[in-house]
Amino acid sequence: MTRGEACAKEDEAIAGFDINGKLLEKAPYGNGHINDTFLLVYREDGNQVKRYILQRMNNEIFRDTKGLMENITGITSYLRKQIMKNGGDPERETLNFIRTLDGKSYYTDSTQKAWRVCRFVEHTICQDSAASPEDFYQSAVAFGRFQRLLSDYPASTLHESIVNFHNTAARFIDFQRAVQSDVCGRAENVQPEIAFAMQREKDAHLLVDMQQNGQLPLRVTHNDTKLNNVLFDDRTRKAICVIDLDTVMPGLAVNDFGDSIRFGASTAKEDEQDLSKVSFDINLFESYTKGFLESCGESLTENEISMLPEAAKLMTFECGIRFLADYLAGDCYFKINRETHNLDRCRTQFKLVAEMEQRMEQMHGIVRRYAGCQRDK
Repeated sequence: MTRGEACAKEDEAIAGFDINGKLLEKAPYGNGHINDTFLLVYREDGNQVKRYILQRMNNEIFRDTKGLMENITGITSYLRKQIMKNGGDPERETLNFIRTLDGKSYYTDSTQKAWRVCRFVEHTICQDSAASPEDFYQSAVAFGRFQRLLSDYPASTLHESIVNFHNTAARFIDFQRAVQSDVCGRAENVQPEIAFAMQREKDAHLLVDMQQNGQLPLRVTHNDTKLNNVLFDDRTRKAICVIDLDTVMPGLAVNDFGDSIRFGASTAKEDEQDLSKVSFDINLFESYTKGFLESCGESLTENEISMLPEAAKLMTFECGIRFLADYLAGDCYFKINRETHNLDRCRTQFKLVAEMEQRMEQMHGIVRRYAGCQRDK
């Protein structure tokens, strides 16, 4: 598709939404890798300027567009009600989507691509990494609040937008298959990494088995709880809104916590080649634990709270075996910039896992301390 043809489809999609005013500007926005995102600027009656986000959804990754948008519109409508009940601002504390001219949540263009529009949340910033422990703490407050506000939402009514997304036991089976197939002949050179993973096969079943046995409840989960999926107020630096809701589906609250720790409590980037720079920052773990439990500790069960440190380790382990499996399979899923990119990613994750195992008792102590603070209120 040429740029001119792409622009025509953008314009076709824009015309399909119920947006008041005159379109002044349309430009690519953000640095996301999944959806194509644009910023729209409108002038409404009375010269008021309003901004919107237009996205073309990636239907190769998210094949069930209808189910995905049912998830998103269902939880954002519910969040609006909860936020208003608590005296908050639903225009800033959750995403608000615009309907099409015929009342639908998304528009399908003439090439069968799906589009959606939401209001731009003004006076906010998005960060790829924490500038301070306070930023990481604030992200924990946001994701904890998201969990608390949705604690009574019927998770079983949500569609599973990516099957087995955080099913660590299923991910381990995928990893074993990649080792056995060894389609690129790479297994011989990564025996230490394969052995590291194989030694932790039993761990991969822990949380999945607990959920299946009724020891961990099914929750509404975000499943991509990185710092850059939180909007911060550009003046107060307080976290106000959780975004990027494509992976919202039924899951385990502890996995949302764990994925945040995996990404945010490391001293280096996910693909750092110098492992001497990679370590697990226990102080950042404490900052996040404090914010998360302050926001949603009262809505979690005792089992959920006690499993938070294990979830941090297991989400890191899961990501590591996914990187390693993709490396063995020929780098089919994750984008790479060098031949060993996925192997480098795997090694950072495995180093974090090893350090978490060494500090697990300390992690549990931190969780118990902040959980106790919530009970004492």
